Amino acid sequence: MTRYIMAFDQGTTSSRCILFSEAGEIVSQASRELPQIFPKPSWVEQDPRVIFSTQIAVFYEALLKIGAKPSDVTAVGITNQRETVIVWDRKTGEPIYNAIVWQCRRTAGETDRLKEAGYEKIIREKTGLLLDPYFSASKAKWILDNVEGARERARRGELCFGTVDTWLLYSLSGGRIFATDYSNASRTMLFNINTLDWDDELLSLFDIPRAMMPSVQPSASLFGVASKEILGKEILIGGVAGDQQSALFGQCCFDKGMTKNTYGTGGFLLMNTGDTPVFTDSGLLTTVAWGVEGKVTYALEGSVFVSGAVIQWLRDGLRVIDSAYDSEYMASKVTDSGGVMLVPAFSGLGAPYWDPYARGTIIGITRDTTKYHIIRAALDAMTYQTADVVSLMERVSGTRVPLLRVDGGASANELLLSLQADILGRTIERPSVIETTALGAAYLAGLTAGIYDSTADIAKRQKTAAIFESKRDGVYREETLARWHRAVRRSLQWEK
Repeated sequence: MTRYIMAFDQGTTSSRCILFSEAGEIVSQASRELPQIFPKPSWVEQDPRVIFSTQIAVFYEALLKIGAKPSDVTAVGITNQRETVIVWDRKTGEPIYNAIVWQCRRTAGETDRLKEAGYEKIIREKTGLLLDPYFSASKAKWILDNVEGARERARRGELCFGTVDTWLLYSLSGGRIFATDYSNASRTMLFNINTLDWDDELLSLFDIPRAMMPSVQPSASLFGVASKEILGKEILIGGVAGDQQSALFGQCCFDKGMTKNTYGTGGFLLMNTGDTPVFTDSGLLTTVAWGVEGKVTYALEGSVFVSGAVIQWLRDGLRVIDSAYDSEYMASKVTDSGGVMLVPAFSGLGAPYWDPYARGTIIGITRDTTKYHIIRAALDAMTYQTADVVSLMERVSGTRVPLLRVDGGASANELLLSLQADILGRTIERPSVIETTALGAAYLAGLTAGIYDSTADIAKRQKTAAIFESKRDGVYREETLARWHRAVRRSLQWEK
């Protein structure tokens, strides 16, 4: 009988479900777009009920596509958009407010206040993170401060705090599982990555009661079973990881120094730093990569807030393309951007700038500029932002990145990857399965279920589909990035 591993891939703009064979090959998949809510400029929310309902819908859709049944699924792994916060009633499971999405900047004033009070250093030393509204803590505080009676209910233990993985675990199990994993916990700004526990000082700083916090487990461990009433069968849930750590695992970056970049809604470059966290005040984040095989692995991360989302904006905002796939064809109609620079700071800028007040900029437009130049400039911007992060990561780690493994939806765009190789001057490697976020979750669940013996067993399955080499020289890279940095400077502190 054929057995499958199911990966729930709950992302910022879609809920996806991918069915993998034990060999790590995609057998079936389904996806549904996830609407975002924008109550005010730079505020981003989602309906937690829609997050869960779309995830369940694609589970059944993926099975139906190949005539499979829930009983054919050996284990489930979960990977998710990180930092997004949900608070719900412990008994009823009803959210008390919409999910506040990681992109939301409503708490910039609160994090500024804490910076001025001198808390940035202690937060970095305990969590490896920067004091920024990107992370979960200030979002959770906002909900407790702004929903009537919420803080008192939280102190009485009536409310649950969770990132999206915790919400899915709780909902899938009918309220029996209230947990998260090391990787997701490390993104909340409430978790001490040295002690691997919620930090009482940080909880107190944000006035978040410990009573509402989930338990924390290794990424590959038995979280429990999904409810038969929801999935049609009690299925083991054996793997959980935040989307970018899961992609690092799915790319088999198991050795220190190995690096990957994901072109998703945002762009996320992670380097495996081994069993010791590397702390830095350079603008990179120190994070837990995963807890597997009895040990914890750490990573350095550069987070770009808007990467593939700029393609969505071209489609839905400017309406200059009909689908994301059109971007490669349209951008290929011109030899370059015609001098146009597009800085996609739609919700501020992440690494290495960390400016929540930056805003999107298009500069260098002339009478000859066409929509094709702007589309090309959008692809260029994705590669320039990645180049900034690679340069910083090499400087901080002291490790050169000779080869960059890439994944995410936009990595199917071969023009994008050619441009990336040119601006980096490095080899770009795309695996045969670019859905490595979901694949990582499946591998984690497979380890727990005994399908795979070890990470070494998993690494044997890694296959490369395409390699892209640079065709440009150092002068081109230096001049182009200098022009990019001039454009970035004009976008900084726009809303301050």
